[in-house]
Amino acid sequence: MSRFKKIGLIAAPALALVTLSGCATSFKADVARFQQLPAPAGQSFTIVADDPSLAGGLEFSQYAGLISQRLSQTGYVAANDPARADLIVRVAYGVDNGRERVRSTNWGPDPFYGSWGWRGRWGRPWGYGFYDPWLFGPGYTDVSSYTVYTSDLSMKIDRAADNRRLFEGRATAQSLSNRLTYLVPNLIDAMFTGFPGQNGEQVKITLPPEKRG
Repeated sequence: MSRFKKIGLIAAPALALVTLSGCATSFKADVARFQQLPAPAGQSFTIVADDPSLAGGLEFSQYAGLISQRLSQTGYVAANDPARADLIVRVAYGVDNGRERVRSTNWGPDPFYGSWGWRGRWGRPWGYGFYDPWLFGPGYTDVSSYTVYTSDLSMKIDRAADNRRLFEGRATAQSLSNRLTYLVPNLIDAMFTGFPGQNGEQVKITLPPEKRG
């Protein structure tokens, strides 16, 4: 076996692994919104936890601050005295325990090209032009598992004077991360994309992928 053939046999699976691991996935959220909000004209608001288990925590305070910034950019004003706020914003968020999924990659001769390469679950096979049946046999399947997590953020806005519901929104997403510090800010961004939106709309929002250090 020549030196170049050996390099090709080793590089083929290595290159595929680099390709798969290097793919960054965008954050995609489904957002549903129902609203009868009046046009913003300086109405004051306060933000409270819709889930009692989140109330009073530093984590909730962090995310409430992000929502406060977005509402202020829209034209509402954070109330100096929460008891006198015009609007009450109720927020809840969470992520589930995840579901395991399996992906298989087939390695072996490519019947179309007559070469050796990998065939993923999607797309047409492709090859490198190197195949050694003595070393690799007729082919093999690499099976890997990964976990997909579902996260969600709900936001409700009531008029304080009579508790009339003016806005209901929910953003949900599936991702490979279960870190709330990554998920919740993205869900907030999705919720406020085009806020407050059309009454009864359901939209898909795509945000840039997570940055990894």
